[in-house]
Amino acid sequence: MKKLLLLTAILTVFSFFLMYCPDVAGQDLNINPDEVSFKLSLESGGFSKAINILLLMTALSLAPSAIMMMTSFTRIIIVISFLKQAMSLQNAPSPRMVAALALFLTVFIMQPVWTDIYENAIVPYSNKQIDEQIAMDRAIIPMKGFMLKQTRESSLLLFMDLAGTEAVDSPEDLSFMIVLPAFMVSELKTAFQMGFLIYLPFLLIDIVVSTTLMSMGMMMLPPMMISMPFKLLLFIIVDGWGLVVRSLVASFL
Repeated sequence: MKKLLLLTAILTVFSFFLMYCPDVAGQDLNINPDEVSFKLSLESGGFSKAINILLLMTALSLAPSAIMMMTSFTRIIIVISFLKQAMSLQNAPSPRMVAALALFLTVFIMQPVWTDIYENAIVPYSNKQIDEQIAMDRAIIPMKGFMLKQTRESSLLLFMDLAGTEAVDSPEDLSFMIVLPAFMVSELKTAFQMGFLIYLPFLLIDIVVSTTLMSMGMMMLPPMMISMPFKLLLFIIVDGWGLVVRSLVASFL
């Protein structure tokens, strides 16, 4: 297995140079049974193309983490997961559907922020009106504003203390590396609070069903089997999905 992985890595590296160094085939390439030698050329922009592709692949691999860390995605998916557990539903809706719903709600909630970034940072940079540093600074401002609006003061003070940061005049003066973890901790706390409130009515149904079954002497019958239809009925009557989505979106306004 190790030999196979090593051979695959060697072939991958060799293919990489053949694809992105187009002058390799025109160089002195001598192949014989005893020795294989080749000369690499970094002309014609081959090296820069390889670096650009590497940076693009790195950005794509970090995109899911960025979505979870700096947007509303974390709170939404945790609350929906709590809802599934409270209703004793394991596979309905499926994890893919939950992730898709959380992603689309994230796009809906974050649209004003992303529009601001696009108009004030991406468009001027595309028109070569500003450089990369100014575009980055303009893009950080709306993202930091969104995160500070959802971040608790106690979380900011916690990470300021951990980082040894001195007091600032306003939260906007804090470093992005302090605002980001504070935002994540605040999001987790808010999501768990909302999940607890969602649990309460379904927990009441479980208690009533369990007490009723015990009073009837039906202790061998699983209470979950009886309580699940009542939970679904309650969820349908009160338009549960509408209430959950409305509460999630309103919590970010």
